Amino acid sequence: MTSVPDSPSRPLIVAALSGGVDSAVAAALLVAEGHQVVGMTMRLYDARGTAASSGGRCCGPRDVEDARAVCAHLGIPHYVVDLAAEFGAAVVDDFVEAYLAGETPNPCVKCNQHIKFTPLLERARAIGADLLVTGHYAQIVDGQRGHELRRGRDPGKDQSYFLFSMPAAELAAVQFPLGGMTKDEVRDHAARLGLPNAAKPESQEICFVPDGDYAGFVSAQALRRGRAMPGPGAIVDEEGSVLGHHDGVHRFTLGQHRGLGNLTTKAKLYVTAIDPARAEVRVGAREAAERAELVIRDLRWLSPPRAALSASVQVRHRGAPITAEIAVAADRAHVRLAAPTVAAPGQAAVIYDGDRVLAGGWVA
Repeated sequence: MTSVPDSPSRPLIVAALSGGVDSAVAAALLVAEGHQVVGMTMRLYDARGTAASSGGRCCGPRDVEDARAVCAHLGIPHYVVDLAAEFGAAVVDDFVEAYLAGETPNPCVKCNQHIKFTPLLERARAIGADLLVTGHYAQIVDGQRGHELRRGRDPGKDQSYFLFSMPAAELAAVQFPLGGMTKDEVRDHAARLGLPNAAKPESQEICFVPDGDYAGFVSAQALRRGRAMPGPGAIVDEEGSVLGHHDGVHRFTLGQHRGLGNLTTKAKLYVTAIDPARAEVRVGAREAAERAELVIRDLRWLSPPRAALSASVQVRHRGAPITAEIAVAADRAHVRLAAPTVAAPGQAAVIYDGDRVLAGGWVA
């Protein structure tokens, strides 16, 4: 392991490097500005574990090598932090259990909550760092009442939705250098700085399911855990009439239209309800999958908590924020939306005031 250079005149900054171009540019810009930087990469997969171990997306073995090459190019130390056990327990297990329960999990949110801004930040402080920098497209600004998390400048790349669960107390210890940039600007910086991964393509799939086969991954992990495999069942309409059959409720999510198979109807159908106990998937018109009221559980605040507020709520990464009236009791929020939307149990629901993240949780 490379030692950290001793330079008390310049505070130490840890750049979290995933192996991708975004985090590499964030680190390179800091180095170019004369900061004392150390690269730190998370190893999230046991080499004998998931399919992603053979070259997955984000923090897999191949990405660790890409991050190491970036650090060598920048002339900075590189640490690899083994967080496979923590990642498996907090992110992968949660993902599997949620799908088995008929929910739609968001592992990126769980990773930011339990991995990137908790144990990784602890490792950064252990080597004397004052600041953790990542390549997220979001902004942390110093507002009148403390630090605030805000959307990134590029609406097509904004990742604030995934970051609501980071610890509020740590906002001052984290920076996102790319938050005010577009993706094209970041690519330009990567080329200008000669980064070895400047042309690396983006990852679109969940890092530990690189082939995109979520259902197959859940089935394999259920077997590994000694869990009963999700069994086949019926696909029914709103009246309970059987239209077809399926191979497991973990293959569906609320609002899904594609992948319903050959049903005995020509109408355009969407998944409107999932009942794991009965192994039943209900389908109907899209309107039947939508709701104008929802409950957010496990509410986490990145702003001073309130008992009631008017704000906007976003329930999908690419979903448009919807104006809402919100009443809060303990760690739950009752939300009345101005327009109905599909909100699947387990999805992240994030509360915004303009571009500022106020709070967030999971659809109950």
